[in-house]
Amino acid sequence: MIYTVTFNPSIDYVMFTNQFEVGELNRAHETNKFAGGKGINVSRVLKTLNVKSTATGFVGGFPGEFIKDALAKSDILTDFVEVQDDTRINVKLKSGLETEINGPGPNIEPDHYEQFLSKMKKTTSEDTVIIAGSVPSTLKKPVYQEVAEILKETGTNLIVDAEKDLMKSILSYKPKFVKPNKTELEEIFDKQIETDQEVIECAESLLQEGAQAVIVSLGGEGAIYVDQTTKLKAIVPNGQVVNTVGSGDSTVAGMVAGLETGQDIESAFKLAVSCGTATAFNADLAESQDIEKIISEVVIKHI
Repeated sequence: MIYTVTFNPSIDYVMFTNQFEVGELNRAHETNKFAGGKGINVSRVLKTLNVKSTATGFVGGFPGEFIKDALAKSDILTDFVEVQDDTRINVKLKSGLETEINGPGPNIEPDHYEQFLSKMKKTTSEDTVIIAGSVPSTLKKPVYQEVAEILKETGTNLIVDAEKDLMKSILSYKPKFVKPNKTELEEIFDKQIETDQEVIECAESLLQEGAQAVIVSLGGEGAIYVDQTTKLKAIVPNGQVVNTVGSGDSTVAGMVAGLETGQDIESAFKLAVSCGTATAFNADLAESQDIEKIISEVVIKHI
């Protein structure tokens, strides 16, 4: 089984307005509500690709019920730990530019955390766990490291998509792959990255620290894949970017789906980039027909 872990899920309340003025009454002409969070996004795109997964993490209150119901309606399995506080609600304001206001996460009690770790201890070498996104500030634990330690003991495949310190904390546990974007890579190495070669050099440093493979998403410039024997560059088609939220998560889902269904690295990477691009061109996450159209236009080069 593939498990997607979202420690700090959300309802993403997306509001579209033609203009936005601070201090004034603004009206949205369209709104959408989605079950949000990086791991949840991965599960949703995996479902689109007909790959089964179980979404886990922490949920609470009416926003938590909304998330569980939304995933159930999409026929996605869930195994969340229930907490007392409300799951956060994040507001995404789209007015030409994208503005985000993310709510705080709920309080996670020690017994909630232990319940979650117990779930991780039941995984096996046949499973894959994808950990993505932030950790609620009330959870004063080295969460990523503790989970990685458990998965090392169970032999479970680990995949990580997280910001600088969280990602760095698990590299020694040899994750199957990590997926920083270019900005996150620059933060990790405290440098401005200008060329593909610099991306590759940074990715190779992450390999030296333990990652088995690295995917670096470059926005409209495509993506780069690096492991010990292979270096690939994906060139993506031009299109109108509607929504960057979830694009990286879609890339992770595509790579996992490709590998899970027995594709070679190059084909899985092509699917990954196609999923990420399709999401960027969509108001929500990638749809099957969009992925199928884009995958024929993505070019993969060995570099």
